[in-house]
Amino acid sequence: MTVRFTILGCGSSHGVPRLDGDFGKCNPKIKENYRSRCSALITFNNINILIDTSPDLKSQLLNNKVKNIDKVFYTHMHGDQTHGINELRVFYLKNKKKLDIFADKSTSTYLLNSFNYCFNNNYGYPAIFNLNKLKNKHVVNNNNKNLILESIKVKHGKINSIMYKINNTCVYVSDVSKIYSKDLKKIKKLKYFIVDCLRYNPHPSHFNLKNVFDLVDIIKPKKTILTNMNYEIDYKEIKKLLPKNIIPAYDGMSFLI
Repeated sequence: MTVRFTILGCGSSHGVPRLDGDFGKCNPKIKENYRSRCSALITFNNINILIDTSPDLKSQLLNNKVKNIDKVFYTHMHGDQTHGINELRVFYLKNKKKLDIFADKSTSTYLLNSFNYCFNNNYGYPAIFNLNKLKNKHVVNNNNKNLILESIKVKHGKINSIMYKINNTCVYVSDVSKIYSKDLKKIKKLKYFIVDCLRYNPHPSHFNLKNVFDLVDIIKPKKTILTNMNYEIDYKEIKKLLPKNIIPAYDGMSFLI
């Protein structure tokens, strides 16, 4: 069974560069410093499972030649994870069926309030999504093979976010300020740990580099990949500070898990 994970976007809420063209401390001559807002893709036996709908989703899917989306899972309600939702309308038009979306209670409420037209028939336009309750464990079956996707609640400042664990080998947690102690045993000795690293200095809603180092010492993944990086983090400069088992992400980074 082949499962591929693609980091569609690894930038923070403004992306790099920001809309005003500001690259901060990032060198604009380095292609890895061009970061769109966070989304990710799991490809399993020709099934494409999207994590979050970044505002940059259209360009992300085009750049990675993604022709279809089968399911969508959300981490949390913030705009940089949800506001690209309308881009998925094309898959309803293409497949003539509603797309299944999975979200926790607070994110579901936000989606229904903000994008009601996507879930209910309005002004002659049909609904394009089925909104489903996020469970602790989802099993996706295709050709007698199973993909197991576990959702684990984490803190993201004043709200909750979701950390996803895929087939017991890979964890994706793009927005996090605290992983609860009771859940640390669930994410030990992973093959890949893809984790929020907003900046160098502390932040109330995100991990910084020291937080990542401290956590890696506890859970000991084989490879840690930093995502959700803002414009203070230059790709080549941060690589100089990292051990070989920790690397910064870049848009379009893809690997088998």
